[in-house]
Amino acid sequence: MATASAHLSSQAAPQKGGVSFWRHALILAILIGFSGLIMGGFAVFRSQAPIPAKVVDPSGNVISTADEISGGKAVYQKYDLMDYGSALGHGAYLGPDFTAEALHITVISMQDYYARAQYASDFNALAAEQQAGIAERVKTELKTNRYDEAAGTLTLSPAQMYALEQVRAHYRQLFTRGDPERALPPGMIQEQHMPATDRAYVAQGDQIQQISDFFFWTAWLSTVNRPGLNYSYTNNWPFDAAAGNTLTFSSVLWSGVSVTLLVLFTALILFLYQRYRMYMEENPAAAREVKLSMAPLTPSQRKTAKYFVVVTLLFLVQTFLGALLAHYYVQGDSFYGLDILGLLPFNIARGWHLQLAVFWIATAWLALGIFVAPLVGGKEPKRQGLLVDLLFVALVVVVAGSLLGEWLGAKGYLGNLWFLLGNQGWEYLELGRIWQVLLAAGLGIWLFIVYRGLKPALRAEKDRGGLTHLLIYSAVAIPFFYGFAFFFDPSTHITMSDYWRWWVIHLWVEGMFEVFAVVVIGFLLVKLGLVTRSSTLRALYFQLMILLGSGIIGTGHHYYWIGAPDMWIALGAVFSALEVIPLTLLVLEAYGQYRMVTAGGKQFPYRAAFWFLIATGFWNLTGAGVLGFLINLPVVNYFEHGSFLTAAHGHGALAGVYGMLAVGLLLFALRDLVNPRWWSDRLLSISFWGLNLGLAGMVLVSLLPIGLMQMGESFTNGFWSARSFEFYREPLVHALLWMRIVPDSIFIGIGVMPLAYFTVTAFFHQRAAQGDLPEPDAGQPVEGGHQQPKVTAEA
Repeated sequence: MATASAHLSSQAAPQKGGVSFWRHALILAILIGFSGLIMGGFAVFRSQAPIPAKVVDPSGNVISTADEISGGKAVYQKYDLMDYGSALGHGAYLGPDFTAEALHITVISMQDYYARAQYASDFNALAAEQQAGIAERVKTELKTNRYDEAAGTLTLSPAQMYALEQVRAHYRQLFTRGDPERALPPGMIQEQHMPATDRAYVAQGDQIQQISDFFFWTAWLSTVNRPGLNYSYTNNWPFDAAAGNTLTFSSVLWSGVSVTLLVLFTALILFLYQRYRMYMEENPAAAREVKLSMAPLTPSQRKTAKYFVVVTLLFLVQTFLGALLAHYYVQGDSFYGLDILGLLPFNIARGWHLQLAVFWIATAWLALGIFVAPLVGGKEPKRQGLLVDLLFVALVVVVAGSLLGEWLGAKGYLGNLWFLLGNQGWEYLELGRIWQVLLAAGLGIWLFIVYRGLKPALRAEKDRGGLTHLLIYSAVAIPFFYGFAFFFDPSTHITMSDYWRWWVIHLWVEGMFEVFAVVVIGFLLVKLGLVTRSSTLRALYFQLMILLGSGIIGTGHHYYWIGAPDMWIALGAVFSALEVIPLTLLVLEAYGQYRMVTAGGKQFPYRAAFWFLIATGFWNLTGAGVLGFLINLPVVNYFEHGSFLTAAHGHGALAGVYGMLAVGLLLFALRDLVNPRWWSDRLLSISFWGLNLGLAGMVLVSLLPIGLMQMGESFTNGFWSARSFEFYREPLVHALLWMRIVPDSIFIGIGVMPLAYFTVTAFFHQRAAQGDLPEPDAGQPVEGGHQQPKVTAEA
């Protein structure tokens, strides 16, 4: 992603094996990674918890069915409740984790049932010895698997029957009356008896009862023992000692193994990194001063300016929504006295917040690809600008249409069309299926644009593993991996849905876009003449090998508790721990890059862009690496999964890594697009510090300390307690939630607003089409750069 330290070059031994060796090593790492991920997927499918055809009482009377349980899952998605609370730990954090809450209700209901049956008293009023006896009986009963696979029937005990009634009563009251203090409006789930259709997904009948039965079923699979084993389908998650859910040996074992292997492989890879010079080496033939280009801008390049305007405006809206979400935690029923809960409830605001993050970051990267294509290919294909305009219109339609559809769907206004036009109900993949199709089509158009731009260079490059070919391969991966978003729908089992969903989130958002960015930046460094082509190609193959070699199977850290077999605890723990290594190397590269562009006091016109690339390296190590490593250890993740520690990692990784990288790429393109007389590094430096200090404040002031307290609450009293509203109202927690306003204000007011202002005004200060830059007055250098031609020599 960046250049390596020059001082390492002089100490390293000659490179061995050549680029071809590392190219084959990358291919082998990809084949092994995806083979393991796919075979592990078959294991997930074969071992997923059964959805019983009938749930019956001891007398055989049917009290629920598979259609009602699956319909309840669809109701959960239809009203976008994953962006309010969570199930099996995945989702939002203001609302409860419905799995943990339903399990806790089940436990206390069964305890009260036996207390009244045996002692005619409430459980809490019994003597300690009596409580202990009942508690053990409840644990044993919950762990006993009464599912008859041959008949497809789950038989509940009388105590479990009573617990199911209490679960249904609880959620009927919750979704009817609402909980405005917790930002849940009344009547969220509308009692519609919709006509049945083949694609309705929500079964006819009582939707609140269906969703209650779905939550009860997730609680059942989270505690009942797998056949022949002494732990549940979710490997005993969530932690609830009263239900018999405690940490398994596998979680402890593989946490230790992952740390041990991390130490071993860190030493090995650092040895290879220095011994064989697996970094980008400074180009000794490069001029000491990189200068701006006076080359004419192509039509497609000029048309990317409007993309960057949309990027920063979406970024601004997204951050305002983030501030609203933070406020809902402390004042759920209003926004400083304004009653907006009915218009923009928490779940819709959060869905928009996540979708806009994906949209603006992805759009910045796509626009950079369009801008770079003519630089690589050397000429502009005919009607390339028309395709760029068509793609822009498609992106605007997808963004506007999907956001409106998500609001209409989650409000219940689309009926049976909620999945197609509204809100799919999956975190990060909220947009309806029609909008997904259009987005996929847009990605296809983008790939076609990039390919047309690169085509002359691809023909000229004889080596199909060369730098230009590597660039097009990384571009192909972006639309290809988004295709896995079509592998599941509301009728898919929740475990398999989460399996495929993380293919998109982890491998598309966190994987292939990063691969593309790594390659693009390496290519740009070569075009600037800063590094040699041969060392860059070698370094890219090495970086991608360890990035994908650890990251593909490292997806498994999302599979610990979704109902997958415990083999994923081993795979996820080991490979996700190894993901820290390539992130660390990217920090070394970023530091070397910083030294290179500042060496000898030479002026560097792209310094604002490189500030953000250096910030990307910092957040790669801290947000993605350190915080990710902390929560990915199974022994830690077991107690913190679905808590503010996950949010701390999420903000540090998504905003810190991918957001800062997107801004850096944006500024790199704008530096050539904008009249240099107007360019202002001073304004951009304000934005840089506002974004980074604001983000650091969010993590250190609010998310991280609350997450640690939340994990402590989970460890002491159970996960249900850590996600209870009472926890958020504890004095210290509540104060930290209020303090979030300070870093949020810095991030928005000092970080995003100056950037948005700069980008919007830059649109009206583009340089002339033919590159006729005005000469500065004598003795008055242009701020931030020069007007001389850019060095493009390559070694």
